[in-house]
Amino acid sequence: MSVVIVGGGLAGISAALALQEVGVPVTLVEARPRLGGATHSFHRRGLAVDNGQHVFLRCCTAYRGLLERLGTHHHVHVQDRFDVTVLRPGGVAGRLRRSRLPGPLHMLPALARYSALPVADRLRTVRAALALRRLDPGAPELDEISAGRWLAAHGQRERARRELWEPLLMAALNAGLDEAAMGAAGMVCRTALLGRRDAADIGVPALPLGDLHGAAALRRIEEGGGNVLLRARAEAVTADPKVVVNGTPLGADAVILAVPHEAAARLAGEETCPDRDRWPALGAAPIVNVHVIYDRPVLDLPFAAAVGSPVQWVFDRTAPSGLAEGQYLAVSLSAADRWIELSTAELRAVFVPELARLLPAARHARVLDLFVTRERRATFRQAPGSTAGRPGAATRTPGIFLAGAWTATGWPDTMEGAVRSGLTAARLVRRHLREVRQR
Repeated sequence: MSVVIVGGGLAGISAALALQEVGVPVTLVEARPRLGGATHSFHRRGLAVDNGQHVFLRCCTAYRGLLERLGTHHHVHVQDRFDVTVLRPGGVAGRLRRSRLPGPLHMLPALARYSALPVADRLRTVRAALALRRLDPGAPELDEISAGRWLAAHGQRERARRELWEPLLMAALNAGLDEAAMGAAGMVCRTALLGRRDAADIGVPALPLGDLHGAAALRRIEEGGGNVLLRARAEAVTADPKVVVNGTPLGADAVILAVPHEAAARLAGEETCPDRDRWPALGAAPIVNVHVIYDRPVLDLPFAAAVGSPVQWVFDRTAPSGLAEGQYLAVSLSAADRWIELSTAELRAVFVPELARLLPAARHARVLDLFVTRERRATFRQAPGSTAGRPGAATRTPGIFLAGAWTATGWPDTMEGAVRSGLTAARLVRRHLREVRQR
């Protein structure tokens, strides 16, 4: 019994490792020269650069389990407790730090003390948080309205939406409040902010993503007897099932399509996935990262959020990149439609002055290098109505399964969602193989 997995991102890697652990031989097919999918690294002028800043939360149990399987879980730093400094041009706007009260009470003091908002707005945020706690994120009606509309209807005025809810939810959903489905936003709030006390503690990689994920996965899969085909393009999937790779058919007892929804729609036949024509409607949302190398330290925090500025989040990437002197900051811009087509020079003209407005030390520092990375299709658009377009892992054809953060994982399009999808597909494959053996 063997399985072919198409796609070497986190979903495909997770499925491959889960199957190998129960003795199922796997062949992993990846078109790129590396594993890791949207989480990868490259080298520039002696520095290791991630294509974009990725973080996770303590509640991302499947993703953390993947790191343990890969043996890289010691190379991440997780906060002792959720703690985010929020910058505003000219100073610190506020700080969100959870208390040691049991969940969901742990975040209420942070909201009540959030100095970026007037006292009246802080009290309204506490009431909104209590209303969020009572939500069922899976309720169909919540998928039909935006997070911004729901928050406004629950007393959240523009300033609170802009200076509290948007920095948190835009980073999680890669969508502005008025473009994000309330179901997905509610899931994030209930699970992370209003769930277990430690659920929202933020984890940051201490290694380049290429080492944390891709290189480690290649090593683990091959050590486990798996076969990894890089620079191998899957051209078709037949109902046998077979996968045609670079013109050559690969037979299998089961196939997992762990690729973005556009590629899955192309590879899956109409009989296998009769709803595949709906998948392109999920669309794609971009993320842009502006990387700035200074000649001296300008930020004394591992990361910070920002309000009143085009900067959304800024991260210190000095140590993971290998920079010996100065400081390397990465500005992460979610829902980046307004930035994606701008040139590096245009982005520099915006963000170097903005960083100087946020970070007083940057006003006296020299920019040694600045470059931009762009993920045009970083996630699908998690807009109202999108949940209905996300398929499950099973298809109409026995032995062919879907995986990817865009499938119906119950999570937003995140690393956690990708890993969960791979584990679900692997579980269904194991059940399918048992049924085949019993025939």
